[in-house]
Amino acid sequence: MMRQYELVERVQKYKPDANEALLNKAYVYAMQKHGQQKRASGDPYISHPLEVAAILTDMRLDESTIAVALLHDTIEDTTATRAEIDELFGEDIGRLVEGLTKLKRLDLVSKKAKQAENLRKLLLAISDDVRVLLVKLADRLHNMRTLEHMKAEQKARISEETMEIYAPLAGRMGMQDMRDELEDLSFRYINPEAYETVTERLADLSARNEGLIKKIEDELRELLVANGLADAFVKGRQKKPYSIFRKMQSKSLSFEQLSDLYGFRIIIGDIPSCYRALGIVHTRWRVVPGRFKDYISNPKQNDYRSIHTTIVGPSRQRIELQIRTQLMQDIAEYGIAAHALYKDGRGAVKGGELLPKESSAYSWLRHTIESLAEGDNPEEFLEHTKLELFQDQVFCFTPKGKLIALPRGATPIDFAYAVHTNIGDTTVGAKINGRIMPLVTRLNNGDEVEIIRSGVQVPPAAWEEIVVTGKARSAIRRATRMAIRKQYSGLGHRILERTFERAAKIFSKEALKPALHRLAHKDVEDAIAAVGRGELSSLDVLRAVYPDYKDERVTVKPAPDEGWFNMRSASGMMFKLPERSKAALEEIPVRDEGMEYIPIRGLSANTEVDFAPSGAVPGDRIVGIMEQDNRMTIYPIQASALQRFDDQPDRWVDVRWDLDEANKSRFVATIELNTINEPGTLATVAQTIARLDINIRTLTMGGNRTADFSDLHMQVEVWDLRQLNQLLSQLKELDCISTVKRLYD
Repeated sequence: MMRQYELVERVQKYKPDANEALLNKAYVYAMQKHGQQKRASGDPYISHPLEVAAILTDMRLDESTIAVALLHDTIEDTTATRAEIDELFGEDIGRLVEGLTKLKRLDLVSKKAKQAENLRKLLLAISDDVRVLLVKLADRLHNMRTLEHMKAEQKARISEETMEIYAPLAGRMGMQDMRDELEDLSFRYINPEAYETVTERLADLSARNEGLIKKIEDELRELLVANGLADAFVKGRQKKPYSIFRKMQSKSLSFEQLSDLYGFRIIIGDIPSCYRALGIVHTRWRVVPGRFKDYISNPKQNDYRSIHTTIVGPSRQRIELQIRTQLMQDIAEYGIAAHALYKDGRGAVKGGELLPKESSAYSWLRHTIESLAEGDNPEEFLEHTKLELFQDQVFCFTPKGKLIALPRGATPIDFAYAVHTNIGDTTVGAKINGRIMPLVTRLNNGDEVEIIRSGVQVPPAAWEEIVVTGKARSAIRRATRMAIRKQYSGLGHRILERTFERAAKIFSKEALKPALHRLAHKDVEDAIAAVGRGELSSLDVLRAVYPDYKDERVTVKPAPDEGWFNMRSASGMMFKLPERSKAALEEIPVRDEGMEYIPIRGLSANTEVDFAPSGAVPGDRIVGIMEQDNRMTIYPIQASALQRFDDQPDRWVDVRWDLDEANKSRFVATIELNTINEPGTLATVAQTIARLDINIRTLTMGGNRTADFSDLHMQVEVWDLRQLNQLLSQLKELDCISTVKRLYD
């Protein structure tokens, strides 16, 4: 275990004027607070914050960050309080320790909605002060190094969380070496069989090629020195197991088919020397086509800069070369932490290289945080962020020369949204390198893209299947929803105005605001649009705004002389034939067997009446269709099955509800739910239905079942349309429900 003086010495090696008193105080305080606590391995608990601090000293971070590392578990696991830490170490350190305490409680691999919300909290915390991220990553790295002492289910959960969130986040922050180690350690527990197989093959390869890396290092170094690059440093390595496994999977290769299992870094004095070294190597050995990338001219979004090339080098081995300066190496290894080495002129920058005033990696983080405000729901934000974390990149240019980094496979639509959401929404075409090209064209490195816009354009919903960036996808969804909502909002507004007018009331948006909570909607426009879509009854809105309004639940019986009549087999409904009165109907004789079948003439009080399979409920507008066997089927007017009878007007019969208050009949409606596939979902749905005094008649599982989602088809028995709409509204609010809708035949 690292001792107090050793920690101070590590910091003073790169920062001689470090605040030694602060480090000593933090060391002693953490030691006292953790006391006799033990880790799962049996080691003293204090060994963990000390190792986290050691990792951060390797990154050469300032003494305040090292102190935070020493204290990061004190509030969570000891009697320490925020107020106490503020008093002893200052509010800045206290705020960071408290932030890390909150992050420790986040579960980033729970179900989608909760995972998304926790990821929001993580990114918001680290956007406020990047030191939170650095300590959190160091904390996760040491936990992964000691994970073998945890229980099996904990190993799997922590490894999955590391692989999904922390490893790619480290990569996005430019800390590639840390990302590689986190991925390798996670791979060991997520897929132990594959890890063991790849590790054994690599060990066997190392034994067979013993001394090969040293031989290639010497030959490369001698070649560079002989050509005047005496300061070149060459270091070789065998690639990591997870890197090899990922390549085998992505390219469908066996281990024997992998050729470039060795990588070599050439660290050299300045940028011109990098290109000179590249020329020397390419002159000596044959280049593998398509394997050259210049990240010095076009840095990655996380500030990574280097020249990559693959050659058929010494011993006829394919080897990957990375050529860079020491500054580039520091940034590649430590990412945003490397910027602390050079700020305020404390570090030496050679070769005319300029360190950005602000890390591009941190700019990406701030840009991601901005999407928090744009996202309409947590799941979209999670999708957006994961897409941004995992995708490789291509680099394109605006006509003015601005560099835009996009995921591989991006289109001009993604490019437009990357520039600005409004530009993406109004895109109608694109020029790529001066030529008009389809919007589905995949962009390549170096493309110059000019977007053609129209002020009246609305992004088509089909674009969502074309784009690959999370920002574009969420913006298209939002624009589509807004366009649809605008359309339904206008219809809903007209329906509400007529309903309120019939009730001798005046409709206004201001009057609707206080009643939104009773309608289960967040804002006025959503409620009005729901009326336009038919999801919310205009009468429900009227009753919510005017609770004292009295109205019958069912329709009023028509006057006898209007041509409406009852049938004994269908109490609760009234029927009317075109241009026929009840008296005239009674005079119509029953058809003879030999007569051509005309259903309308055979209608009598004895005609049997059935409902369509999906049902109909009081409040629906309904219509009757005469069948071949002198039966009638009642359909809601929305039923798609009615299209079959468009050319048979003589089979249609007007039908209206004729229920009174004493009627205790329930009516069947069919609904479809897309549910999250987790224990307790069905129970939650059933409890919601039962609370509304609704009966479940049938329940079937749909055919679109996946690991995460299931479809439920359900017939429910309700009193009327108001009760059915209330059910649909409450089901939509459940966390375990993805979508819910009523089905018609």
